[in-house]
Amino acid sequence: MHGDYTAADFDHSPLMFYYEVTQACDLVCEHCRAAAQEHPHPGELTSEQSLALIDQVASFPKRPTLVLTGGDPLKRADLELLIRHAVDKGLQVALTPSATPLATAAAFQRVQRAGVERLGISLDGADAATHDAFRGFPGSFTRTRQMLAEARRLGMAVQVNTSITRRNFHQLDDLADLLTDQGIAMWSVFFLIPVGRGVQQERIRPEEYEQAFARLWHHARQQPYGVKTTEAPHYRRYVLQHQGDPLAGPGGRPDSGSHRGHRAPLGVWDGRGVMFVSHIGEIYPAGFLPLVCARLPQASVVETYQSHPVFRALRDADQFRGKCGYCDYRWICGGSRARAYAVTGNAWESEPDCVYVPPTTAR
Repeated sequence: MHGDYTAADFDHSPLMFYYEVTQACDLVCEHCRAAAQEHPHPGELTSEQSLALIDQVASFPKRPTLVLTGGDPLKRADLELLIRHAVDKGLQVALTPSATPLATAAAFQRVQRAGVERLGISLDGADAATHDAFRGFPGSFTRTRQMLAEARRLGMAVQVNTSITRRNFHQLDDLADLLTDQGIAMWSVFFLIPVGRGVQQERIRPEEYEQAFARLWHHARQQPYGVKTTEAPHYRRYVLQHQGDPLAGPGGRPDSGSHRGHRAPLGVWDGRGVMFVSHIGEIYPAGFLPLVCARLPQASVVETYQSHPVFRALRDADQFRGKCGYCDYRWICGGSRARAYAVTGNAWESEPDCVYVPPTTAR
């Protein structure tokens, strides 16, 4: 979906634009960033305001992929209107429905007709006991499997999203194998940020990231789907080390954006290629980095992304502190700015869950 996006585009256009269309959701997931609630917030952006936001997203010099997320976006009554408007404006649209009774085959058909190209479906355990405990909803595992089957029947591209914590770390191989015959396009493995209800969960230890990366790199080479990480950009460093392929240029800067069929190490991280707008119009560098930079409808998302001091500073890896500031992989990895903020209170501090020690010559 992003073959024509390169590192040269970071300063003017995000690669991924996330719009949290509602915070309403019938699940009570233990790691939920949004701490979603049953009913919509009274200050949720109206249809008119949402359509105006979509117009702004479409006006970036290079149009990002628009991800409609939540909460549960299927709880939003005007969802199909928003999808159609975005498609009419030339945007590629992805949707992240929750595994509730709303996620029916008929609902998938409606959003597909409206123009959704890809679904993001969450699977957080290799068995019902683990997944359902995560989601706080008995039967969620079965419903998720049904959603995958329905998307496959409709020919919709699917990205499966898995959140890794102490509870399911040992299931990585089982999850990878479970997904083998699901016809998915991508497996995105999210590494916990302690925000929202996620503060109640125990993230894995830094050395265990390396163990997880080893298994993900193995499956990336064996499985019929792609593998990527979310909020663990140091996986890119692991991959490059184990490819024996120095893609970084001077100062650890990424290449032009394509390489040997593997996912390009563009150097996407919070605020750099990523932008997030909340259900009430707050503009953030990312959904897991709660630094409010502006608010709709008063602000422009284009101007905020291009010019706001927080976004500009986040895009400059040379401003990072500690080892992240001189790491030879800093322009490809960048560390999780959201985790740095959650753990230290400073989004420019070093990634707290990375064991890599850069050479002193990188200073």
